[in-house]
Amino acid sequence: MHQLLGKGVDQGVFPGAVLLVARGEEVLFHRAVGYASLIPKKEPLSTATVFDLASLTKPLATTLAVMKSVEEGRLDLDRPPALFKKGGLSNKEPGITVRHLLAHSSGLPAYQPYYALLLHQQGDLKGLIRRFVLQEPLWSPPGTKTLYSDLGFILLEWLVEEALGEDLHSWTQRCLYRPLGLSTLGFRPITPYGAARPEPYAATEDCSWRGKVLRGEVHDDNTYVVGGVSGQAGLFGTAWDIFRLLRELKRAYDRPRYSGLFDGRWVRTFWKRQDRPRGTTRALGFDTPARRGSSAGKFFSSRSVGHLGFTGTSFWYDLEKDFLVVLLTNRVHPSRRNEGIKAFRPLIHDRIVRTVFSSKAAPFSP
Repeated sequence: MHQLLGKGVDQGVFPGAVLLVARGEEVLFHRAVGYASLIPKKEPLSTATVFDLASLTKPLATTLAVMKSVEEGRLDLDRPPALFKKGGLSNKEPGITVRHLLAHSSGLPAYQPYYALLLHQQGDLKGLIRRFVLQEPLWSPPGTKTLYSDLGFILLEWLVEEALGEDLHSWTQRCLYRPLGLSTLGFRPITPYGAARPEPYAATEDCSWRGKVLRGEVHDDNTYVVGGVSGQAGLFGTAWDIFRLLRELKRAYDRPRYSGLFDGRWVRTFWKRQDRPRGTTRALGFDTPARRGSSAGKFFSSRSVGHLGFTGTSFWYDLEKDFLVVLLTNRVHPSRRNEGIKAFRPLIHDRIVRTVFSSKAAPFSP
């Protein structure tokens, strides 16, 4: 396993990676290879390195805030939110629901480079972007097709802020990460004057328009212009803290009356693959493996949940086998043009499953 990770570094798939493999409560493998940065100088990676998690923000922050809002009766999964009456979405029938947004079936476009319009503006830029999203024409009627959409999670952040009376950054710290002792998980609001954060952060892109190598500063451009916190990106953390958060969710999933942070009935609801649109692989805020071409490889069961992040991050959790793989890389360092991770992900997941579940395989070394 360590050898395959090393090949990823040697072949330029990523400068560095941290891999954590767990079965139940037991961590079978947790190692780092390669470098946290290549420029301006090479610096080694460790298992304590904090990564820009990119779109893992969606399941590990925004979705959990939505789950809690639904559990408490503050949001309804299947009723179009009254908040959308403030914009054009309320006029599009059938109305967009929270379920549509979570399952990427709202009909909203995948992405828009709003940041390019706002680089030199001041004021409530997050409010501006939300209004832009509300005015977007839909590419399909809600609930009829699946298209992965950052824009839907921009709206979900807005909905949970209104529902919980607190911004996403503050709420996740107060109600999720701190109670669980997850010291590295959280957003990193942009610091005054754009000051770079030092180690232990993994570097991401050498950004031409920001004029620096990004490190401890959100890579996602739309999230950057609104201050580093958004519903679609902005979360940072280590593989270890991701493991601990997902284990807490799995305990609730296994025991509906579990007295932890999460209600098991709602975890089961959110982790269930949706019936519509036809052929979708989406659960609510999470993905499930496609029959062919999944980044989880060939061996994760259909009862698995996971997600990918643009910066080279991912997790896959096989609920049937109680088996978790967290892979964090800085594949966008120093350039996002490197897409070797697409072929690497299924290869390493297949290798891991063969090793763990083969009686002839040598045991993992800690």
